[in-house]
Amino acid sequence: MNAPGHSGAPVSAPAEKARILAEALPYIKRFHGRTIVVKYGGNAMTDEVLKKDFAHDVALLKLVGMNPVVVHGGGPQIETALARMGKKGEFIQGMRVTDAETMDIVEMVLGGQVNKEVVELINQAGGKAVGLTGQDGSFIRARKMLLPNAGGGAKLDLGQVGEIEAIDPAVIAALEVAGFIPVVAPIATGADGTTYNINADLVAGKLAEVLRAEKLVVLTNTPGVLDRNGKLLTGLTPRKIDDLVEKGVISGGMLPKIGSVLDAARAGVKACHIIDGRVPHALLLEVLTDDGVGTLIRSK
Repeated sequence: MNAPGHSGAPVSAPAEKARILAEALPYIKRFHGRTIVVKYGGNAMTDEVLKKDFAHDVALLKLVGMNPVVVHGGGPQIETALARMGKKGEFIQGMRVTDAETMDIVEMVLGGQVNKEVVELINQAGGKAVGLTGQDGSFIRARKMLLPNAGGGAKLDLGQVGEIEAIDPAVIAALEVAGFIPVVAPIATGADGTTYNINADLVAGKLAEVLRAEKLVVLTNTPGVLDRNGKLLTGLTPRKIDDLVEKGVISGGMLPKIGSVLDAARAGVKACHIIDGRVPHALLLEVLTDDGVGTLIRSK
């Protein structure tokens, strides 16, 4: 401890650190051996300091006995790669239209560049990460996604955009038991051999359900689920959220953010969190402290 008048941390800093560590202990005990699926996206994927913070948090959760599984997106990185080829991304109902050429770029960016970077960051932080896509061991089986047409008529075909047909948890379970941290790129293959780009939120939510995860944590660029006055809402249940949507309290851009989280909660994932990935060490704060940094949605 620094004596009064000396430079360095204030006198209270060690006591505050001790309090935080003591606060974390019951959570470490409660979640020991449990699976936590983390959807990694937003600023936490593009800001250099936040990237390292996230990798540190994931490695620490594994080292204290939890089983984190990371599912990452990569929208900004895909846009950059498309722009280099003179191509512009096109979206319908928030989903990327993916022709064959775009799919090649998606595979290169998600399955290569981004996945390898996340794996390397976690390894540098002291974890043992392994990168994979849904194609590895065919652990995710996809099929073509067709979107409802708001104007009626035929459903919308987005090209090689998929939805999840089935997930075999054996590959992830084997990696967890061996002490590895799976880092999953949301790419999978259909029964006909077609490769599909799948929304990372969908993959994270379905993985949490199939793995019977203790938690699903989604990193976003918002503080969490907000009411119409911008106030953070937490301690929600699917029933409460349905009520808030019906009353118009939750609307607009927040609705798609909670879709896969709601599905996971309804499917029995005990606790789902939408957290602010712009906060340093947001993942640790949400999992290991009383207050957390986002919205908690319980299964019931």
